[in-house]
Amino acid sequence: MRRLLLDLSPLRDSAHYRRLWAGDLFGSAASQVGVVGLPYQVYQLTHSSLAVGLIGLAALGPLLAGALFSGAISDAFDRKRLLIASQVVSLLCCVALAALAGGTPPLAALYVLAAVLAFASSIESPVRNAVLPGLIGLEKLPSALALNQIVDQVAQIAGPALAGLLIAAVGLETTYLVGVAGYGLAVLVALGLPAMRPIGHAAQPGLRAVAEGLRFARGNKPLLSTFAIDLNAMIFGMPRALFPALAQGTFGVGPTGLGLLYAAPSAGALLAALGSGWVSSVRRQGPAVIVAVCVWGTAIALFGLVPGDAFPLALALLAVAGAADVISAVFRNSIMQQETPDPMRGRMSSLHIAVVTSGPRLGDVESGLVARLVSVEFAVVSGGLACLAGVAILHLISPALSRYRRPSLPAAGGDTFATQGGKA
Repeated sequence: MRRLLLDLSPLRDSAHYRRLWAGDLFGSAASQVGVVGLPYQVYQLTHSSLAVGLIGLAALGPLLAGALFSGAISDAFDRKRLLIASQVVSLLCCVALAALAGGTPPLAALYVLAAVLAFASSIESPVRNAVLPGLIGLEKLPSALALNQIVDQVAQIAGPALAGLLIAAVGLETTYLVGVAGYGLAVLVALGLPAMRPIGHAAQPGLRAVAEGLRFARGNKPLLSTFAIDLNAMIFGMPRALFPALAQGTFGVGPTGLGLLYAAPSAGALLAALGSGWVSSVRRQGPAVIVAVCVWGTAIALFGLVPGDAFPLALALLAVAGAADVISAVFRNSIMQQETPDPMRGRMSSLHIAVVTSGPRLGDVESGLVARLVSVEFAVVSGGLACLAGVAILHLISPALSRYRRPSLPAAGGDTFATQGGKA
Protein backbone atom coordinates (compact mmCIF):
# COMPACT_ATOMS: atom_id res chain seq x y z
CA MET A 1 0.00 0.00 0.00
CA ARG A 2 2.86 2.40 0.76
CA ARG A 3 4.11 2.01 -2.81
CA LEU A 4 0.66 2.89 -4.13
CA LEU A 5 0.12 5.95 -1.96
CA LEU A 6 1.53 9.36 -2.81
CA ASP A 7 5.28 9.56 -2.14
CA LEU A 8 5.84 12.42 0.31
CA SER A 9 9.60 12.00 0.54
CA PRO A 10 10.46 15.14 -1.50
CA LEU A 11 8.54 17.22 1.04
CA ARG A 12 10.19 15.37 3.92
CA ASP A 13 13.74 15.46 2.58
CA SER A 14 14.02 18.98 1.16
CA ALA A 15 13.13 22.08 3.17
CA HIS A 16 13.51 24.23 0.05
CA TYR A 17 11.14 22.02 -1.93
CA ARG A 18 8.61 22.34 0.91
CA ARG A 19 8.81 26.10 0.47
CA LEU A 20 8.43 25.85 -3.29
CA TRP A 21 5.44 23.50 -2.92
CA ALA A 22 3.75 25.68 -0.30
CA GLY A 23 4.27 28.77 -2.45
CA ASP A 24 2.72 26.96 -5.40
CA LEU A 25 -0.27 26.08 -3.21
CA PHE A 26 -0.82 29.71 -2.18
CA GLY A 27 -0.23 31.04 -5.69
CA SER A 28 -2.49 28.48 -7.39
CA ALA A 29 -5.28 29.22 -4.92
CA ALA A 30 -4.89 32.95 -5.54
CA SER A 31 -4.95 32.46 -9.32
CA GLN A 32 -8.48 31.05 -9.13
CA VAL A 33 -9.71 34.49 -8.09
CA GLY A 34 -8.90 35.76 -11.57
CA VAL A 35 -10.16 32.58 -13.26
CA VAL A 36 -13.63 33.13 -11.78
CA GLY A 37 -13.70 36.83 -10.93
CA LEU A 38 -12.72 38.25 -14.32
CA PRO A 39 -15.36 36.36 -16.36
CA TYR A 40 -17.97 37.22 -13.73
CA GLN A 41 -17.03 40.90 -13.78
CA VAL A 42 -16.97 41.11 -17.57
CA TYR A 43 -20.36 39.39 -17.87
CA GLN A 44 -21.89 41.70 -15.25
CA LEU A 45 -20.64 44.66 -17.28
CA THR A 46 -21.64 43.43 -20.74
CA HIS A 47 -24.10 40.51 -20.37
CA SER A 48 -22.25 39.07 -23.37
CA SER A 49 -20.75 35.59 -23.57
CA LEU A 50 -18.61 36.78 -26.48
CA ALA A 51 -17.07 39.46 -24.28
CA VAL A 52 -16.30 36.79 -21.70
CA GLY A 53 -14.74 34.58 -24.39
CA LEU A 54 -12.48 37.42 -25.46
CA ILE A 55 -10.72 37.19 -22.09
CA GLY A 56 -9.13 33.96 -23.29
CA LEU A 57 -8.16 35.56 -26.59
CA ALA A 58 -6.58 38.50 -24.76
CA ALA A 59 -4.57 36.09 -22.62
CA LEU A 60 -3.45 33.66 -25.34
CA GLY A 61 -0.82 35.84 -27.03
CA PRO A 62 0.94 36.94 -23.81
CA LEU A 63 0.71 33.39 -22.50
CA LEU A 64 2.51 31.90 -25.51
CA ALA A 65 5.00 34.77 -25.82
CA GLY A 66 5.83 34.58 -22.14
CA ALA A 67 6.15 30.79 -22.25
CA LEU A 68 8.62 30.95 -25.15
CA PHE A 69 10.78 33.80 -23.87
CA SER A 70 10.62 33.09 -20.13
CA GLY A 71 12.78 30.01 -20.65
CA ALA A 72 15.64 32.03 -22.07
CA ILE A 73 15.28 34.52 -19.21
CA SER A 74 15.26 31.83 -16.53
CA ASP A 75 18.37 30.24 -18.05
CA ALA A 76 20.22 33.54 -17.68
CA PHE A 77 19.20 34.96 -14.28
CA ASP A 78 18.53 33.90 -10.71
CA ARG A 79 15.34 31.86 -10.92
CA LYS A 80 14.33 32.76 -7.38
CA ARG A 81 14.13 36.45 -8.31
CA LEU A 82 12.12 35.66 -11.44
CA LEU A 83 9.70 33.54 -9.42
CA ILE A 84 9.16 36.32 -6.89
CA ALA A 85 8.87 38.98 -9.60
CA SER A 86 6.13 37.05 -11.42
CA GLN A 87 4.20 36.60 -8.18
CA VAL A 88 4.52 40.28 -7.32
CA VAL A 89 3.15 41.23 -10.76
CA SER A 90 0.16 38.90 -10.20
CA LEU A 91 -0.38 40.46 -6.76
CA LEU A 92 -0.40 43.97 -8.25
CA CYS A 93 -2.89 42.85 -10.91
CA CYS A 94 -5.23 41.64 -8.16
CA VAL A 95 -4.82 44.99 -6.39
CA ALA A 96 -5.80 46.76 -9.63
CA LEU A 97 -8.78 44.45 -10.13
CA ALA A 98 -9.96 45.15 -6.59
CA ALA A 99 -9.70 48.88 -7.26
CA LEU A 100 -11.77 48.47 -10.44
CA ALA A 101 -14.39 46.20 -8.87
CA GLY A 102 -16.47 48.92 -7.29
CA GLY A 103 -17.37 50.96 -10.35
CA THR A 104 -17.79 50.60 -14.11
CA PRO A 105 -14.24 50.13 -15.39
CA PRO A 106 -13.32 50.22 -19.09
CA LEU A 107 -13.57 46.75 -20.57
CA ALA A 108 -10.15 47.21 -22.17
CA ALA A 109 -8.58 47.64 -18.73
CA LEU A 110 -9.90 44.23 -17.64
CA TYR A 111 -8.56 42.62 -20.82
CA VAL A 112 -5.15 44.20 -20.24
CA LEU A 113 -5.06 42.89 -16.68
CA ALA A 114 -6.08 39.43 -17.90
CA ALA A 115 -3.20 39.56 -20.39
CA VAL A 116 -0.69 40.65 -17.73
CA LEU A 117 -1.87 37.90 -15.35
CA ALA A 118 -1.41 35.35 -18.13
CA PHE A 119 2.06 36.67 -18.92
CA ALA A 120 3.09 36.50 -15.25
CA SER A 121 1.79 32.95 -15.02
CA SER A 122 3.74 31.98 -18.14
CA ILE A 123 6.92 33.24 -16.46
CA GLU A 124 6.27 31.55 -13.12
CA SER A 125 5.42 28.05 -14.36
CA PRO A 126 8.63 27.34 -16.37
CA VAL A 127 10.78 28.84 -13.61
CA ARG A 128 9.11 26.71 -10.94
CA ASN A 129 9.55 23.64 -13.14
CA ALA A 130 13.20 24.36 -13.99
CA VAL A 131 14.36 24.55 -10.38
CA LEU A 132 12.97 21.16 -9.29
CA PRO A 133 16.01 18.97 -10.11
CA GLY A 134 18.30 21.33 -8.24
CA LEU A 135 16.12 21.10 -5.14
CA ILE A 136 15.29 17.40 -4.93
CA GLY A 137 17.48 15.60 -7.53
CA LEU A 138 16.38 13.70 -10.62
CA GLU A 139 15.78 10.47 -8.69
CA LYS A 140 12.92 12.05 -6.72
CA LEU A 141 11.60 14.03 -9.68
CA PRO A 142 8.56 11.82 -10.58
CA SER A 143 7.37 11.94 -6.95
CA ALA A 144 7.80 15.73 -6.80
CA LEU A 145 5.91 16.17 -10.07
CA ALA A 146 3.05 14.08 -8.68
CA LEU A 147 3.00 16.31 -5.59
CA ASN A 148 2.83 19.34 -7.86
CA GLN A 149 -0.12 17.76 -9.65
CA ILE A 150 -1.91 17.55 -6.30
CA VAL A 151 -1.70 21.33 -6.04
CA ASP A 152 -2.87 21.85 -9.62
CA GLN A 153 -5.85 19.50 -9.42
CA VAL A 154 -7.03 20.65 -6.00
CA ALA A 155 -6.87 24.24 -7.24
CA GLN A 156 -8.85 23.38 -10.38
CA ILE A 157 -11.52 21.46 -8.46
CA ALA A 158 -11.98 23.49 -5.28
CA GLY A 159 -10.66 26.89 -6.37
CA PRO A 160 -13.47 27.99 -8.70
CA ALA A 161 -16.15 26.82 -6.25
CA LEU A 162 -14.56 28.71 -3.35
CA ALA A 163 -14.05 31.82 -5.48
CA GLY A 164 -17.74 31.70 -6.46
CA LEU A 165 -18.76 31.40 -2.81
CA LEU A 166 -16.56 34.37 -1.90
CA ILE A 167 -18.08 36.53 -4.64
CA ALA A 168 -21.57 35.66 -3.41
CA ALA A 169 -20.72 36.15 0.27
CA VAL A 170 -18.39 39.16 0.41
CA GLY A 171 -18.44 40.68 -3.07
CA LEU A 172 -16.01 40.95 -5.93
CA GLU A 173 -13.70 43.58 -4.41
CA THR A 174 -13.02 41.56 -1.25
CA THR A 175 -12.60 38.40 -3.33
CA TYR A 176 -9.83 40.07 -5.32
CA LEU A 177 -8.21 41.13 -2.04
CA VAL A 178 -8.20 37.48 -0.98
CA GLY A 179 -6.20 36.86 -4.16
CA VAL A 180 -3.81 39.63 -3.09
CA ALA A 181 -3.32 37.85 0.24
CA GLY A 182 -2.69 34.52 -1.47
CA TYR A 183 -0.01 35.96 -3.75
CA GLY A 184 1.47 37.82 -0.78
CA LEU A 185 1.88 34.54 1.12
CA ALA A 186 3.47 32.98 -1.98
CA VAL A 187 6.01 35.81 -2.12
CA LEU A 188 6.83 35.52 1.58
CA VAL A 189 7.41 31.78 1.24
CA ALA A 190 9.61 32.24 -1.85
CA LEU A 191 11.82 34.74 -0.04
CA GLY A 192 13.17 31.83 2.01
CA LEU A 193 14.40 29.93 -1.06
CA PRO A 194 18.12 29.89 -1.91
CA ALA A 195 19.56 31.67 -4.92
CA MET A 196 18.80 29.46 -7.91
CA ARG A 197 21.01 30.53 -10.77
CA PRO A 198 21.55 28.06 -13.64
CA ILE A 199 24.33 25.56 -12.96
CA GLY A 200 27.04 25.86 -15.59
CA HIS A 201 27.14 28.31 -18.50
CA ALA A 202 24.24 30.76 -18.31
CA ALA A 203 22.47 31.69 -21.52
CA GLN A 204 22.30 35.25 -22.84
CA PRO A 205 18.59 36.15 -23.05
CA GLY A 206 17.24 36.98 -26.49
CA LEU A 207 16.13 35.46 -29.75
CA ARG A 208 19.39 33.54 -30.10
CA ALA A 209 18.75 31.77 -26.79
CA VAL A 210 15.19 30.91 -27.86
CA ALA A 211 16.47 29.54 -31.18
CA GLU A 212 19.11 27.51 -29.34
CA GLY A 213 16.40 25.98 -27.18
CA LEU A 214 14.28 25.09 -30.21
CA ARG A 215 17.28 23.44 -31.87
CA PHE A 216 17.95 21.42 -28.73
CA ALA A 217 14.35 20.19 -28.60
CA ARG A 218 14.36 19.31 -32.30
CA GLY A 219 17.55 17.31 -31.91
CA ASN A 220 16.37 15.30 -28.90
CA LYS A 221 13.93 12.70 -30.25
CA PRO A 222 12.51 11.41 -26.93
CA LEU A 223 11.89 14.97 -25.76
CA LEU A 224 10.36 16.03 -29.07
CA SER A 225 8.15 12.94 -28.99
CA THR A 226 6.70 13.92 -25.60
CA PHE A 227 5.69 17.30 -27.03
CA ALA A 228 4.16 15.70 -30.13
CA ILE A 229 2.18 13.04 -28.27
CA ASP A 230 0.73 15.63 -25.88
CA LEU A 231 -0.34 17.89 -28.74
CA ASN A 232 -1.92 14.87 -30.42
CA ALA A 233 -3.92 14.01 -27.28
CA MET A 234 -5.07 17.57 -26.59
CA ILE A 235 -5.92 18.61 -30.16
CA PHE A 236 -7.94 15.50 -31.02
CA GLY A 237 -9.01 14.13 -27.65
CA MET A 238 -9.95 17.24 -25.63
CA PRO A 239 -13.74 17.76 -25.97
CA ARG A 240 -14.23 20.44 -23.29
CA ALA A 241 -15.66 22.93 -25.81
CA LEU A 242 -18.50 20.44 -26.36
CA PHE A 243 -19.43 20.10 -22.69
CA PRO A 244 -22.14 22.83 -22.76
CA ALA A 245 -23.85 21.18 -25.74
CA LEU A 246 -23.57 17.73 -24.15
CA ALA A 247 -24.93 18.98 -20.82
CA GLN A 248 -27.93 20.64 -22.43
CA GLY A 249 -28.66 18.29 -25.33
CA THR A 250 -27.37 14.76 -24.74
CA PHE A 251 -27.57 14.47 -20.94
CA GLY A 252 -30.09 17.20 -20.07
CA VAL A 253 -28.35 17.98 -16.78
CA GLY A 254 -28.24 21.79 -16.92
CA PRO A 255 -25.62 24.06 -15.39
CA THR A 256 -25.02 21.81 -12.38
CA GLY A 257 -24.20 18.85 -14.61
CA LEU A 258 -22.06 21.09 -16.79
CA GLY A 259 -19.94 21.94 -13.77
CA LEU A 260 -19.55 18.23 -13.04
CA LEU A 261 -18.38 17.58 -16.60
CA TYR A 262 -15.64 20.18 -16.22
CA ALA A 263 -14.67 18.91 -12.76
CA ALA A 264 -14.64 15.15 -13.55
CA PRO A 265 -11.23 15.01 -15.33
CA SER A 266 -9.58 16.97 -12.53
CA ALA A 267 -11.20 14.71 -9.92
CA GLY A 268 -9.77 11.65 -11.67
CA ALA A 269 -6.40 13.35 -11.96
CA LEU A 270 -6.39 14.12 -8.25
CA LEU A 271 -7.16 10.51 -7.33
CA ALA A 272 -4.40 9.29 -9.65
CA ALA A 273 -1.93 11.74 -8.13
CA LEU A 274 -2.86 10.59 -4.61
CA GLY A 275 -2.14 7.00 -5.66
CA SER A 276 1.08 7.78 -7.51
CA GLY A 277 3.59 6.26 -5.11
CA TRP A 278 4.58 3.75 -7.79
CA VAL A 279 5.74 6.27 -10.41
CA SER A 280 9.25 6.64 -8.99
CA SER A 281 9.92 2.92 -9.56
CA VAL A 282 8.99 2.98 -13.28
CA ARG A 283 12.04 2.84 -15.54
CA ARG A 284 10.25 2.42 -18.89
CA GLN A 285 8.89 5.94 -18.79
CA GLY A 286 8.46 6.31 -22.56
CA PRO A 287 6.11 3.30 -22.89
CA ALA A 288 4.28 4.54 -19.77
CA VAL A 289 3.50 7.82 -21.57
CA ILE A 290 2.21 5.93 -24.61
CA VAL A 291 -0.03 3.69 -22.50
CA ALA A 292 -1.41 6.69 -20.59
CA VAL A 293 -2.26 8.58 -23.79
CA CYS A 294 -3.94 5.47 -25.21
CA VAL A 295 -6.05 5.17 -22.06
CA TRP A 296 -6.95 8.86 -22.45
CA GLY A 297 -8.04 8.44 -26.09
CA THR A 298 -10.01 5.26 -25.36
CA ALA A 299 -11.83 6.83 -22.40
CA ILE A 300 -12.77 9.91 -24.47
CA ALA A 301 -14.05 7.78 -27.36
CA LEU A 302 -16.17 5.70 -24.96
CA PHE A 303 -17.41 8.88 -23.30
CA GLY A 304 -18.79 10.00 -26.66
CA LEU A 305 -20.80 6.77 -26.91
CA VAL A 306 -22.51 7.08 -23.51
CA PRO A 307 -26.32 7.40 -23.85
CA GLY A 308 -28.12 10.36 -22.35
CA ASP A 309 -29.54 8.40 -19.41
CA ALA A 310 -26.11 7.23 -18.18
CA PHE A 311 -24.62 10.51 -16.96
CA PRO A 312 -22.69 8.92 -14.02
CA LEU A 313 -20.92 6.62 -16.50
CA ALA A 314 -19.94 9.66 -18.57
CA LEU A 315 -18.43 11.31 -15.49
CA ALA A 316 -16.56 8.10 -14.61
CA LEU A 317 -15.02 7.89 -18.08
CA LEU A 318 -13.92 11.53 -17.90
CA ALA A 319 -12.35 10.79 -14.52
CA VAL A 320 -10.45 7.84 -16.06
CA ALA A 321 -9.25 10.16 -18.83
CA GLY A 322 -8.09 12.73 -16.25
CA ALA A 323 -6.24 10.05 -14.29
CA ALA A 324 -4.44 8.91 -17.43
CA ASP A 325 -3.58 12.51 -18.29
CA VAL A 326 -1.92 13.21 -14.95
CA ILE A 327 0.22 10.05 -15.22
CA SER A 328 1.22 11.07 -18.74
CA ALA A 329 2.10 14.55 -17.46
CA VAL A 330 4.32 13.19 -14.66
CA PHE A 331 6.33 10.97 -17.00
CA ARG A 332 6.54 13.50 -19.84
CA ASN A 333 7.86 16.11 -17.46
CA SER A 334 10.30 13.59 -15.97
CA ILE A 335 11.68 12.77 -19.41
CA MET A 336 12.03 16.46 -20.19
CA GLN A 337 13.98 17.13 -16.98
CA GLN A 338 16.21 14.06 -17.38
CA GLU A 339 17.08 14.84 -20.99
CA THR A 340 17.83 18.53 -20.42
CA PRO A 341 21.03 20.00 -18.92
CA ASP A 342 20.42 22.63 -16.24
CA PRO A 343 21.46 25.66 -18.37
CA MET A 344 18.72 24.65 -20.85
CA ARG A 345 15.97 23.67 -18.38
CA GLY A 346 14.24 27.03 -18.35
CA ARG A 347 13.82 27.03 -22.12
CA MET A 348 12.61 23.42 -22.23
CA SER A 349 10.19 24.07 -19.37
CA SER A 350 8.84 27.11 -21.22
CA LEU A 351 8.44 25.09 -24.40
CA HIS A 352 6.62 22.45 -22.38
CA ILE A 353 4.26 25.12 -20.99
CA ALA A 354 3.66 26.47 -24.51
CA VAL A 355 2.64 22.99 -25.67
CA VAL A 356 0.43 22.37 -22.64
CA THR A 357 -1.39 25.71 -22.95
CA SER A 358 -1.84 25.76 -26.74
CA GLY A 359 -2.95 22.14 -27.22
CA PRO A 360 -6.33 22.42 -25.42
CA ARG A 361 -7.15 25.69 -27.18
CA LEU A 362 -6.45 24.13 -30.57
CA GLY A 363 -8.56 21.19 -29.40
CA ASP A 364 -11.47 23.55 -28.75
CA VAL A 365 -11.29 24.69 -32.38
CA GLU A 366 -11.00 21.12 -33.75
CA SER A 367 -13.88 19.69 -31.72
CA GLY A 368 -16.12 22.69 -32.34
CA LEU A 369 -15.51 22.54 -36.09
CA VAL A 370 -16.22 18.80 -36.34
CA ALA A 371 -19.35 19.18 -34.20
CA ARG A 372 -20.62 21.91 -36.51
CA LEU A 373 -19.92 19.85 -39.64
CA VAL A 374 -21.28 16.50 -38.34
CA SER A 375 -22.52 16.23 -34.73
CA VAL A 376 -21.38 16.70 -31.15
CA GLU A 377 -21.27 12.97 -30.41
CA PHE A 378 -19.32 12.26 -33.60
CA ALA A 379 -16.81 14.97 -32.69
CA VAL A 380 -16.15 13.36 -29.29
CA VAL A 381 -15.84 9.77 -30.56
CA SER A 382 -13.80 10.66 -33.64
CA GLY A 383 -11.49 12.80 -31.52
CA GLY A 384 -10.73 9.91 -29.17
CA LEU A 385 -10.12 7.55 -32.09
CA ALA A 386 -7.97 10.15 -33.86
CA CYS A 387 -5.88 10.41 -30.69
CA LEU A 388 -5.25 6.65 -30.79
CA ALA A 389 -4.42 6.77 -34.49
CA GLY A 390 -2.06 9.66 -33.85
CA VAL A 391 -0.16 7.63 -31.26
CA ALA A 392 0.34 4.85 -33.81
CA ILE A 393 1.48 7.27 -36.51
CA LEU A 394 3.91 9.02 -34.18
CA HIS A 395 5.39 5.65 -33.21
CA LEU A 396 5.93 4.77 -36.88
CA ILE A 397 7.56 8.14 -37.58
CA SER A 398 9.79 8.07 -34.51
CA PRO A 399 9.88 5.08 -32.13
CA ALA A 400 12.26 6.88 -29.75
CA LEU A 401 9.60 7.35 -27.07
CA SER A 402 8.66 3.67 -26.94
CA ARG A 403 12.34 2.83 -26.33
CA TYR A 404 12.97 5.43 -23.67
CA ARG A 405 14.18 4.21 -20.28
CA ARG A 406 14.93 6.35 -17.25
CA PRO A 407 18.71 6.65 -16.88
CA SER A 408 20.34 5.26 -13.76
CA LEU A 409 20.84 8.17 -11.41
CA PRO A 410 22.44 8.44 -7.98
CA ALA A 411 20.11 9.49 -5.22
CA ALA A 412 20.29 13.18 -4.38
CA GLY A 413 22.23 13.96 -1.25
CA GLY A 414 20.47 17.25 -0.50
CA ASP A 415 19.45 20.54 -2.02
CA THR A 416 21.79 21.24 -4.93
CA PHE A 417 20.98 24.92 -4.90
CA ALA A 418 21.58 25.10 -1.17
CA THR A 419 25.17 23.95 -1.62
CA GLN A 420 25.88 25.87 -4.80
CA GLY A 421 23.86 29.02 -4.17
CA GLY A 422 26.83 30.87 -2.75
CA LYS A 423 28.95 30.16 -5.81
CA ALA A 424 26.30 30.86 -8.43
